[in-house]
Amino acid sequence: MTGARLRLLAWLVAFAGFLTACVPVVGIQEAATAPASTAAASEEASPATASAAAGTALAAPQAPIASATPTPTPTPTPAPTQAPAFAAAPVPQPFTLNLYREGDFVPQYTFDWCVAASIQMAHNLIDDTGGGTWADRAQQGELWEMARARSSDSFNGANPFGWAQVLTESGMGPYRVVSIGDYGEAVKTAARAITETGRPVGLVMWSGRHAWVMSGFESLGDPRQFADFSVTGIRVLDPLYPYGSGQWGPSPVPNSMLTPEELATQFVVREPRRWSSSLPAGYLLVLPAAS
Repeated sequence: MTGARLRLLAWLVAFAGFLTACVPVVGIQEAATAPASTAAASEEASPATASAAAGTALAAPQAPIASATPTPTPTPTPAPTQAPAFAAAPVPQPFTLNLYREGDFVPQYTFDWCVAASIQMAHNLIDDTGGGTWADRAQQGELWEMARARSSDSFNGANPFGWAQVLTESGMGPYRVVSIGDYGEAVKTAARAITETGRPVGLVMWSGRHAWVMSGFESLGDPRQFADFSVTGIRVLDPLYPYGSGQWGPSPVPNSMLTPEELATQFVVREPRRWSSSLPAGYLLVLPAAS
């Protein structure tokens, strides 16, 4: 009996070893995922073949994992900046200034008193307070004597320097005498002075022999805004009206508007003489200056 048991035990061990050699070792993951045909074929495959199949299964591509990096937001393109608009340059417009009011004109009472009459008219043009018009004959004579006393003249008369000084001393100044070589510039200088001071300009007429008053003007462009303004008309008061001169022409009606060409027939260059030897030749103005 003992020998029979030993032979039976040896046979069982051998049979168990045979079963172990025929069953492939398959991982848990492969067993769960392998197709049925692969599992059937593996029953006859060798352990080496099973290992290779297992390696192939482990190397199968995985599903792509979404990236955690956020997609950058595109920066908006700024709208183009519009070029700044530039204001159009101002265009000169017609400009008018006239100091004259009815009653400001005063005639000269003798053929010598043109300077004194011009001083009276300047006062009337400047004084808008209603303080009274300077037009008296006796006063005109006194002003004439004052201007003569402040003049240096070979003919013992009143010259532009005496004229300017009496205007200044009478509270209408300051005034000064200037000589300007260019006619157009002289007229523009007079217009600019009236605009800036609100006072009239004395014009030395007939090459230094007579006195007029410029009371206003018209221009293309305001002299305060345009340096290159142009004078188109000149307002004048000739104290000799209505007589005029046979040599120089008739006296214009008080407050007449003359063109620059018309004024130029009587407002001419003054050559230096004894009393004006310090002045260059030019157009003489008794010019108001800023206080």
